[in-house]
Amino acid sequence: MTETGGSSHALPVDHDAAAEMWEQYRTAHPEAVRAAPDYTVEHFGDSPRLADELLGIVLAGGKRATAELVSDFVARGQLIPRLGSHWIACDSTGAPRVVIRSTELRLGPFSSADAAFAADEGEDDRSLDSWSREHRRYFTRVSAARGAEWSEEEDIVFERFSVVWPPEVADPR
Repeated sequence: MTETGGSSHALPVDHDAAAEMWEQYRTAHPEAVRAAPDYTVEHFGDSPRLADELLGIVLAGGKRATAELVSDFVARGQLIPRLGSHWIACDSTGAPRVVIRSTELRLGPFSSADAAFAADEGEDDRSLDSWSREHRRYFTRVSAARGAEWSEEEDIVFERFSVVWPPEVADPR
């Protein structure tokens, strides 16, 4: 999601380590997994630097939202997230670091972002102005990378999430 909860943009992922992390989470929280048994393994952003920077904000507790173009999900052949769905966020080396669970989702155009969402994304100065500037750059760049031109009218998945695993970085339940 300047990032996206879900951009795989040619960064590596360690699927075996992710499966091991998922099994640990599943064992500890079987009720959550019964409600949403599937998960994806992804990175934030579209570069190693951005993946690590945004994951760092998540690990520090300052980032609990992300935004991604619906067209990016479609281009990767993925469905958009649903409430309660999980994803494992990896660092730039592909190492899984956290299990994230979607707690709020909505679709809307770029103009529907608000100051509260920008603050929850936790990036830059957390303002809507900064969010708008950086996400215009990001959405333009990722669209161009797949041969498309981005429009502010395109649907965006606005996602809020909680960190649910591992216990030492998980949000309070």
